[in-house]
Amino acid sequence: MTEQRQPPDSEALESLAAPDEAPFDPRDYRLEDYVTLGIFWVLALDVFLQFFSRYVLGDSVAWTEEMARYLLILVCFIGGSMAVRRNSHIMVEFFYRYMPPAMGRLLSTFVDLARIVFFAAAAWITYGLAGRTHSMMVSVDIPKSYLYYAVMAGFLLMLLRAVQVAMRHWRDGTSELLAGDDDR
Repeated sequence: MTEQRQPPDSEALESLAAPDEAPFDPRDYRLEDYVTLGIFWVLALDVFLQFFSRYVLGDSVAWTEEMARYLLILVCFIGGSMAVRRNSHIMVEFFYRYMPPAMGRLLSTFVDLARIVFFAAAAWITYGLAGRTHSMMVSVDIPKSYLYYAVMAGFLLMLLRAVQVAMRHWRDGTSELLAGDDDR
């Protein structure tokens, strides 16, 4: 019994070869995107150094584990502003589908305001914590308060981006949470 081979679908092959991605445009990114990318690469080099020194050389470099932890914290909090700017944090959209549009708009505005209040409060609390922290990091002689000030800067960036998103929602009269007519 012979199998008949079918010619490959050229459209399917072309779609695999050339994904529908827009070309890189540096204007689509902001300062915090590039800072987060730089911190991430420093983190990657730090973790590689830790792996290499532990498993290849047999004796790990003492400061790499602590620095990896702190760099990961920086990636999280500085990079969080990217998610706020793109409004890509996890959201519960289910209930908005079944709400009247006016109620959904009101609740969406409340969510924007609550997010702004949260980031402002978190920045203030982190500022207070940084001012009261006088200890040094364990393996390097850097004050821990520097880390807390960097986290505060991340919260301030998130606050700025949350205000910008709320203003955009207010100006456009809609939000990503609200279902369009084709989604209902």
